[in-house]
Amino acid sequence: MSQRRGLLIILSSPSGAGKSTLTRRLRDWDQTIRFSVSATTRQPRPGEVDGQDYHFLTEEQFKRDVADGEMLEHAHVFGNFYGSPKGPVQAAIEDGQDVLFDIDWQGAEQIRNSALAAHTLSIFILPPSIKELHRRLVTRDQDSDEVIAKRMQKSWDEISHWGSYDFVLINDDLDKTAEELKTIVQATRLRRLQQPALVEHVRNLQNEFEDIS
Repeated sequence: MSQRRGLLIILSSPSGAGKSTLTRRLRDWDQTIRFSVSATTRQPRPGEVDGQDYHFLTEEQFKRDVADGEMLEHAHVFGNFYGSPKGPVQAAIEDGQDVLFDIDWQGAEQIRNSALAAHTLSIFILPPSIKELHRRLVTRDQDSDEVIAKRMQKSWDEISHWGSYDFVLINDDLDKTAEELKTIVQATRLRRLQQPALVEHVRNLQNEFEDIS
């Protein structure tokens, strides 16, 4: 048995709050943290590998997995289904490996109500201000004005669910926020539930105590 159970780490934020950069910082700090590989019913794009980029499923198989409780979370997006298979994540957790999820509040809520809820760590990233959020979306120069407007419209709905997360960080200083994120992960790894070997250790302590009594 692993000395600790892995964590199911959820990172959520509105676009532009710095989640992608913080995710890179977290994985650079600990390269054993791996991304969850999602399942989808859409067709593979050129160069995509089944089981590496996505688990490509038929719609029938996907719906069957949902009905059987084999998806931690799922959604229907632009005509296709997307979801997070439970099996690989459960195996990783039992093996002491942390799995990172980049999902929205709806997916996070489904996972918090799943069979692996006890091993979940959810973190929401807030921007320092809406003005700064808009500035970041504009300066990263990835989207058209129309797309930026849509992202801004969606941002408040996402922010309104901040209260359902275990931790909430205000990303007003990237270096500071990255250090806070590492601290949260380190501390949560030490939760009693994440350390299955503690039971045996305490039993040994009890035996030692009885031997000297």
